[in-house]
Amino acid sequence: MSTNDLARGHSSATLSEASGLSVALSPEIRPLWAGARLCGPAFTVQGAGGDNLALHHAIPQAPPGSVLVADLGGARFGHWGEILTVAAQHRAIAGLLIDGGVRDAAETEALGFPVFSRNNAILGTHKDFRGVFGGPVEVGGVTVHTGDLVVGDVDGVVALPASDTERILDRADARVAHEKELMKQVRDGHSTLDLYNNFEATRAVTTR
Repeated sequence: MSTNDLARGHSSATLSEASGLSVALSPEIRPLWAGARLCGPAFTVQGAGGDNLALHHAIPQAPPGSVLVADLGGARFGHWGEILTVAAQHRAIAGLLIDGGVRDAAETEALGFPVFSRNNAILGTHKDFRGVFGGPVEVGGVTVHTGDLVVGDVDGVVALPASDTERILDRADARVAHEKELMKQVRDGHSTLDLYNNFEATRAVTTR
C-alpha cells in the first residue's frame, strides 16, 4: 500500500488537527468531482496563469504515485482537461492539486482521476512557459515542497511536511482512538460538554 499506508485512512480534517501546524489549504481549493480523494507525495510545478505547457512537461518528470502540485496563480483558465488526465494516468500519477482552473469535469470523473482545483474554467491556454519543477510552490496559501504528503477529500486538502509526516500520522491515530471513545460515551448518554471539559483538563495536566 505504502504512501504512509495511504495516510492510514485519516481524513484531511483529522490530519490538520493532529499536525498542530498550518497545513490546511484554503477552503477554496475543492475536489473537481464528488468523492474524489487525493493521497500521495507532492511533485511540485511552478507554472504561469493561462499557460499549461508546464503541466505537459511535468507529467513525464513526475514519479509514478506522486501528486502533481501546481501553482498557476489561481488563474481562471482550463489548464487541465481530459487529454492531460489520460497522459497522467498512463504515467501512474496519483492526482492533481492545482491553484488555478481546470475543465472537463465529467470526463475526469469518468476516468476516476482525483483533481483538486481553485476553480473550473473553460478558457483555453497558451503554451509558452516550460515551468520550474521540484522547488517550493504556494498552493491555497500553503507552501508545498516536493515530497510533502498531500491528502485531499470532501472536507479539504492538507500538505504535511515530509520530515514530520510520521509524527503527524501517529498523533492522528491517537486522536481517532480518543474520538471513538468519546463517541461511545456520547451514545451511552454522557454530555458532550462534560466530556470535552474533562478532556481539556486532562490535556492541561499532561502537557505541563
